[in-house]
Amino acid sequence: MTITMNQVNTIFLAVGLLVLGTYMVAKIKMLKKFCIPAPVVGGLIFAVITTILKATGLLEVTLDTSLQSLFMLTFFTTVGLGASFSLIKLGGKLLVIYWLACGFLALAQNLIGISLASLFNIHPLIGMMAGAVSMEGGHGSAGAFGQTLQDMGIESALSIGIAAATFGLISGGLVGGPTVKYLIGKYNLTPTELNEKQSSKEEKVESITTNTFFIQLLVITFCMALGTHLGELFSSATGFVLPNYVGAMFVAVIVRNLIDIKMPEIIDMKSINLISDITLGIFLSMALMSIKLWEVANLALPMLIIVLVQVIFIVVFGVFVLFRLLGKNYDAAVMVAGFTGHGLGATPNAMANMAAVTDRFGPSRKAYLVVPIVGAFLIDVFAMPIIITTINLLK
Repeated sequence: MTITMNQVNTIFLAVGLLVLGTYMVAKIKMLKKFCIPAPVVGGLIFAVITTILKATGLLEVTLDTSLQSLFMLTFFTTVGLGASFSLIKLGGKLLVIYWLACGFLALAQNLIGISLASLFNIHPLIGMMAGAVSMEGGHGSAGAFGQTLQDMGIESALSIGIAAATFGLISGGLVGGPTVKYLIGKYNLTPTELNEKQSSKEEKVESITTNTFFIQLLVITFCMALGTHLGELFSSATGFVLPNYVGAMFVAVIVRNLIDIKMPEIIDMKSINLISDITLGIFLSMALMSIKLWEVANLALPMLIIVLVQVIFIVVFGVFVLFRLLGKNYDAAVMVAGFTGHGLGATPNAMANMAAVTDRFGPSRKAYLVVPIVGAFLIDVFAMPIIITTINLLK
């Protein structure tokens, strides 16, 4: 028996699972203690249930997640609109350090995948599919490069990449919060922005009006439309595939800073942050609930070991190296949460990790500036050449 859910039913289910996850995180001490994101909780519950139903032959559920990319596109556009150059300057040296660390991570993930693949006597490019391609690159990169490798004659590269990215996405959501909880507890870290947040209470009392909200929607949708169009033009002209959200985010950064020059009052970050939270929550809920856990189950033991080593490496590197390089403070700890999120598969997962931490312990504006900017597009400056060079060396 098969149940096919249309767009409306799928969105309803995603929102329902998000609410369920929020309720469970609030009620279950262990989930709250380890800062597990609500979309991960609700989405994984559904993924486990559908996997059991499919395995027992009772029921198969087909979801229409075609709107998932729209929520993701909207979320990253709101991130771009928050990137005022006056605020980006706060990132400064931290942004450069974090960026270089992400570049090193891409190289290390490929070396781990290739080395362990050789140890298990399987094709090194198969090992690479459980490296930077699927870990730092996520499902999009795994799908693109997996198909390329299969066209080159590397069998099952696509399914292995997707399975590795799925395991990475789950792991990134699960280990980020507990890792930062450990750092905060060990070093007794506290936010540096609590006083600033308290002093700006007057701003937050102001309600969001319908007119203000629609102006923000106008700006967001303009950036989305122009960004995706320019991205398509760039792809057709160069042959290099540019994800839609990168183009939209880039345009949003430019639009935000042009507006800041003449009419800064147009941008209302309370409205934009509300839209951002809603779209991120629904996107992550849809992404997690549509995970096919049976694909992970079909992953060969050597590949599971490779991915497990990747997870251990990023946690160790984050705790003992990156945390210290970034200043060994609360902001550094929150950035480690983001690092484990997008370093294992998705920038939205990084944002969810940081949101889970900051909701409980307090704000970190520097982390919210550095992580999405690097994770969304700067990382590709390092990751893409590393992946392409690796393919050419090992093909």
